[in-house]
Amino acid sequence: MLYDLLAKAVVLSHLFFILFSVLGGLLMLRWNKLIWLHIPILTWAVFIEINHWTCPLTPLENWLREQVGNAGYTGSFIEHYIIPIIYPTGLTTEIQTMLGLGILAINIPIYGWYIHRKRKYAQDDYSGNASG
Repeated sequence: MLYDLLAKAVVLSHLFFILFSVLGGLLMLRWNKLIWLHIPILTWAVFIEINHWTCPLTPLENWLREQVGNAGYTGSFIEHYIIPIIYPTGLTTEIQTMLGLGILAINIPIYGWYIHRKRKYAQDDYSGNASG
């Protein structure tokens, strides 16, 4: 029971990691300090996808499932709805590369806008202080 619960927690953690790597830049626009968490996660996610590596969470989840005696995913919400998002069927190295580049394609404009906004506010502050 404990291993099954831990395996499900790993799956949820994996999903949140994926979502944060893809969309965390948007949260960073609201909470600037998230940049220090998002940049390494974004870098890791892109690096794993482009190099076709297996995320360390995957073997951990598989090991936990083996401890329960499960070889496959059965019956729960997590296994039916979240697992296929994280582990789609037919995942090829080309698709993995495209996913990695897609993560970048989403986040580069967000970071570009963020940097532009920071520079604009810094320039406005500088102009305001110089005239006043």
